[in-house]
Amino acid sequence: MTATATRVLVLNSGSSSVKYQLLDMRTASDSGSAAGTRLATGLVERIGEETSRLVHTPLAAGGARRETEGPIADHEAALKAVAAELAADGLGLDSPELAAIGHRVVHGGLEFSAPTVVDEAVLKEIERLVPVAPLHNPANITGIRTAQALRPDLPQVAVFDTAFHTTMPEYAARYAIDVATADAHRIRRYGFHGTSHAYVSRRTAQLLGKAPEDVNVIVLHLGNGASASAVRGGRCVDTSMGLTPLEGLVMGTRSGDIDPAVTFHLKRVAGMSADEIDELLNKKSGLLGLCGDNDMREIRRRIDEGDQRAALAFDIYIHRLKKYIGAYTAVLGKVDAVAFTAGVGENAAPVRAAAVAGLEELGMAVDASLNAVRSDEARLISPEYARVAVAVVPTDEELEIAQQTYALVNA
Repeated sequence: MTATATRVLVLNSGSSSVKYQLLDMRTASDSGSAAGTRLATGLVERIGEETSRLVHTPLAAGGARRETEGPIADHEAALKAVAAELAADGLGLDSPELAAIGHRVVHGGLEFSAPTVVDEAVLKEIERLVPVAPLHNPANITGIRTAQALRPDLPQVAVFDTAFHTTMPEYAARYAIDVATADAHRIRRYGFHGTSHAYVSRRTAQLLGKAPEDVNVIVLHLGNGASASAVRGGRCVDTSMGLTPLEGLVMGTRSGDIDPAVTFHLKRVAGMSADEIDELLNKKSGLLGLCGDNDMREIRRRIDEGDQRAALAFDIYIHRLKKYIGAYTAVLGKVDAVAFTAGVGENAAPVRAAAVAGLEELGMAVDASLNAVRSDEARLISPEYARVAVAVVPTDEELEIAQQTYALVNA
């Protein structure tokens, strides 16, 4: 890597999409801060369809957003299209300023607890984990291999969603099933959204003017997928998602926690196959299954109009959230802050208010006027007298991936 190579391209490859950001990490290296300057962002979606769409926004010089539609056959074509858009802004992938490409990889198992430079052995291990992440890891692998083909000379770094949670103690990570069976089939709690939980827990400590190792935080990542984590002194000690992203909180389309015997019941009584039950719990449950909507804004609108089904869905969502706040308060013993993040956590004031309501004995409260403020900045929404700070901290998974990638290749 040359001394002038300070840019990192972050790729998040899905089965039919690629999200990307190009960041210049010079600000981070020069000032020692956690900053990074975004140069461009974009999204390629509906890959493999006739109506593929690429949205590209150059940010370095305040350029205008560009949108194109037309067939993009595969991920290789998608990344070539991304490269062309970046080149049009003078930010091409052939630039000597590009230090590395950082890839979001959903499942790293126990093998990967830190960002890792990708080689064939690493790719084979990611492939070996496909059975526990069948929707995500194959797409992540495709993105890595495509980027390798475009820039074989450049370090490709995998940053794993599960890595932050590998610090969980065995008593938190183990399920209470036969150990030999669990070990043979890698059945344990891995957790997900790790880059978000890492970033938000650290940013919350900064907001409190403290070092991460001096702060205990409950992080609530609430989007269409939702997860909670208990972070003690900068290390995850428990998290709500498990072997897969299905466990835990009520989500947009996922059930979250459920009696395992429900699956046997559906098979025996309803005659449903394993695949049908999988689809039910992952794609037809959660808020969508409860009230027909998985958009919290629409659910709140329906509640305001007196819709009882939407109101019940909201109450179930909040009840589960409160249970995890209470549980993680017990796990941590002492809580310094509760941090809301992701699409719902950052934008849905009624969710934040309802989740904390009645928890005054735990030292938690929300100031209604502070909670009502809309902002893209990290902020406290608890009153000064509250023993536990309640914060809204916009997540930045791309920046977290860029920071981890740059730190690794610059070490």
